[in-house]
Amino acid sequence: GMCFTIEPMVNTGKRHVKLLPDQWTVVTKDRSLSAQWEHTILVTRDGHEILTLRDEEKSALEQVG
Repeated sequence: GMCFTIEPMVNTGKRHVKLLPDQWTVVTKDRSLSAQWEHTILVTRDGHEILTLRDEEKSALEQVG
């Protein structure tokens, strides 16, 4: 298996970002507002499991298959 994280970022301005000196924080270069969300996915021989899926997200996921 394999485990990985998907971390999309939505910005109100341009897409360009920079990593701050703490090597963790990411900000937009134009200092526009942004939001980030992430999920950790486990891939197995039989499929996948979203390890960080919250209960309120499960029904929406079931609707799209």
